[in-house]
Amino acid sequence: MSIGRPRSFRLDWISIILFFLLVGFGYLNILSASSSGSINGYFNISQPYGKQLVFILFSLVLIILILAIESKFYERFSSVIYLVGLVSLIGLFIFGKEVNGATSWYAIGGMTLQPSEFMKFATALAVAKYISDLQTNIRDIRYQLWALLIIAAPALLILLQNDAGSTIVYGAFFFVFFREGIPKLYLMIALVIGVLGVATLKFGLVITVIGAGVLSFGLYFLLKKKRRRLIEPLLIALTCVVFASGVQFFYSKILQQHQQDRISVWLRLEKDPAKLEAMKRDISYNLHESEKAISSGGVSGKGFMEGTRTIGKFVPEQHTDYIFSTVGEEWGFLGSSVVVVLFVLLIIRIIFRAENQKTQFNRVYGYSVASILFVHFLINIGMVMGLLPTIGIPLPFFSYGGSSLWGFTILLFIFIKLDATRLSDW
Repeated sequence: MSIGRPRSFRLDWISIILFFLLVGFGYLNILSASSSGSINGYFNISQPYGKQLVFILFSLVLIILILAIESKFYERFSSVIYLVGLVSLIGLFIFGKEVNGATSWYAIGGMTLQPSEFMKFATALAVAKYISDLQTNIRDIRYQLWALLIIAAPALLILLQNDAGSTIVYGAFFFVFFREGIPKLYLMIALVIGVLGVATLKFGLVITVIGAGVLSFGLYFLLKKKRRRLIEPLLIALTCVVFASGVQFFYSKILQQHQQDRISVWLRLEKDPAKLEAMKRDISYNLHESEKAISSGGVSGKGFMEGTRTIGKFVPEQHTDYIFSTVGEEWGFLGSSVVVVLFVLLIIRIIFRAENQKTQFNRVYGYSVASILFVHFLINIGMVMGLLPTIGIPLPFFSYGGSSLWGFTILLFIFIKLDATRLSDW
């Protein structure tokens, strides 16, 4: 029991320390990536490193406010916060500013705000509220559809603003649903859909459909039971035909050319080696330079502000989505490993604390936080290293940007506040 113990000591200081380590290390890399080797005042707001320092200081104010608010506020007003977030996304269609082809920003004075970054914690609160407060049986298909609608609404609005990267992040909530008991069959279906989609683009519609049909009927005859009917593999094969056709249509008719080219480079769809290399230079220039920067760092790196490719600005906008390439060049394999370990420790710590919550709302929200951080971390580092196609999403607490830093700070510290006032200590 911890009766009489000061409330500040009930905070999860391990998570807080990990947060500050990530933010601090991230700032050092932003400083290096945006300074060109010389620093003209740390608070020089004409430079990204100066602005980021201001963003960090304001995030401290946010932390104080979040921890000062009664924890029940987040549960009681979760629906209101979610609706305000949706309104802010809708407002972008009227008042939004276009940046890099995406209408995802509000221009306020001399700064910009990206509502999609704040919508993540709003959606996490709404999902936690729906599953817990309504005592939802998530195994019931009707409740699953309502839960899906909660995450689909903001995801669709963000997609319509041409921000596919932020849209993908909302898939993180399916990890939460699995923890709360939706059938494992859904995970198998998701894996099959992923494999079928990649196979359609890589090998073509005809070969993919034939392969899926052979596999369906092969499993039918291999696992045949008395009550199993031939109509089942026929339906599976027909579903594969429809889905594969849909994938091909979406790729060729819906996706924009630069999105098609990124997928083409990732899956090596172009058969002509010379043309493929040209596409890599044109479409994946950032990735190509990022890989070279990381590999040049070796084991221990070139040293802080000593990265030649970083100082030389070989990677465009390196202080944003490609900040991890600065880590690879200047801190090497050892420094990169430290960053990965810090993220893994933070995610595991959040899951550990979430499992020890006494209320379902706290647990669901905690898993939402861990899932969102995990998806961002996995996709960003996978993208920078060329393991995943180029998707413009930031590395949490690391990448430059006020909206990103504040959104993740709010996301994490709401859970820290909820955890600090849980019903029992451990």
